[in-house]
Amino acid sequence: MHTAPAKASPWQVFFLVAIGVFMSTLDSSIVNIALPTILKEFGSSLAITEWVVMVYLLTITCFLLTFGRLGDILGRKRIYAAGLFVFTLSSLFCALAPHIGMLIAARLLQGLGSAMIMACTPALLVDAFPDSQRGRILGLNGAVVACGLTAGPAIGGFLLSVASWRLIFYVNIPIGLVATLLVLRYLKESTRQKGIRNFDWQGTLLAALSMGLLLMALTHGYDWGFTSFLFLGILGLSLVCALLFILTEKKKPEPMLDLSLFQNRLFALPALCGMLLFCSLFFMVFLMPFYLMLPAGFSSSLAGKMLMIPFAFLLIFSPLSGSLSDRMGSRFLCTLGLFIMACGLFFLSCLTATETIWDIAWRLAMVGIGTAIFVSPNSATVMGGVPATHRGSGGAVLASARNLGMVLGVALAGAIFHFVFDRNSAGASLSAFSPEHAEVFMQAFRTAMATGACLALFSMIPSWMRGKETRKP
Repeated sequence: MHTAPAKASPWQVFFLVAIGVFMSTLDSSIVNIALPTILKEFGSSLAITEWVVMVYLLTITCFLLTFGRLGDILGRKRIYAAGLFVFTLSSLFCALAPHIGMLIAARLLQGLGSAMIMACTPALLVDAFPDSQRGRILGLNGAVVACGLTAGPAIGGFLLSVASWRLIFYVNIPIGLVATLLVLRYLKESTRQKGIRNFDWQGTLLAALSMGLLLMALTHGYDWGFTSFLFLGILGLSLVCALLFILTEKKKPEPMLDLSLFQNRLFALPALCGMLLFCSLFFMVFLMPFYLMLPAGFSSSLAGKMLMIPFAFLLIFSPLSGSLSDRMGSRFLCTLGLFIMACGLFFLSCLTATETIWDIAWRLAMVGIGTAIFVSPNSATVMGGVPATHRGSGGAVLASARNLGMVLGVALAGAIFHFVFDRNSAGASLSAFSPEHAEVFMQAFRTAMATGACLALFSMIPSWMRGKETRKP
């Protein structure tokens, strides 16, 4: 019988988990700053180059549930170590890519590795620490996520200034190899369920198709047209796959995702709130760079520093809110976090094109504080709402909801912004932005930010409806 990694050395587990979390989050933010350089070197179009980022996110979202379930069956150490190795190997392929197609393919493989890492980390941490410290440790994990997201633009900018964009991927290799060896040497295996023969391959395929098609439709919906046959057809296929997935999972004796988990309000409602929060957050994440660099006229360097503000507050407040949730539960903290975020987005919707750095900074700080107050208590509640044998699946649901919220936020913010901008500018292209478009831009920007604020306010309802947890001493 395998022993759980939890009781061996909890802080050793946290350190090993933090390496993988930092690498995967850093790589998602560090690559964005290299896109213009990659586009220029390969001579590819913007639409094709975007897939360097999109295929990574799509792959993670589609396969989180798969690897979460495999972690429950095969053991979380095994899946986590395999994820680190795949991530490291694919980083080498990215660095050596001779053309854009090979880079995109390597990023797909890197997304698989990241999905393995992200699906296992919440369960590994919850297994490792007592229930009384769950909020605190997930808060510290949120701080590691914030470190990766915050450091990405700064590290990427530095590496690009001294060498090729390929160095961004080369630096992963020694870190990833050392991390893989440390995990294999020191991390103990979790208790495993029944063998691989019981794995739900049909449910895996349907889940991946459903989420992949949905994200593809939402990502390209504006370009294709939301009433076009292509958009409606792909969206319809996504819904059909989702329905077949639900029907399949109900019949399976060993389903990939136990749908009965969603009957628990302390699992279902926090998972929903997590998706809605990240959807609201990515209204800001997606549109703020355009605001800072176009109507506000900031340099790319200054804009990058400004965008670090909300994640810096996430780094500061996540451990604090996690510790507080261990004593007072998540209901009040999560609802308060959503309210503060809604206020921050509302104040962002009041910006003009001539604001000072400080006028913008305190608004971004509010969004970061609201997010930090919410994330750790909410994650602790989700992970506390699943039995130990399904924590891999529970962590995967949590991560899937987060990633789905991110893509929904980008898609909705882009659709709202483009609709208002195109209508009021007589179809002007944002790529040809000039000062006379500033007011039209701000109208579209304000509409999108106000929509994000309304979504955050709405999210307070299911957040409060979760009720109170039964806290263990």
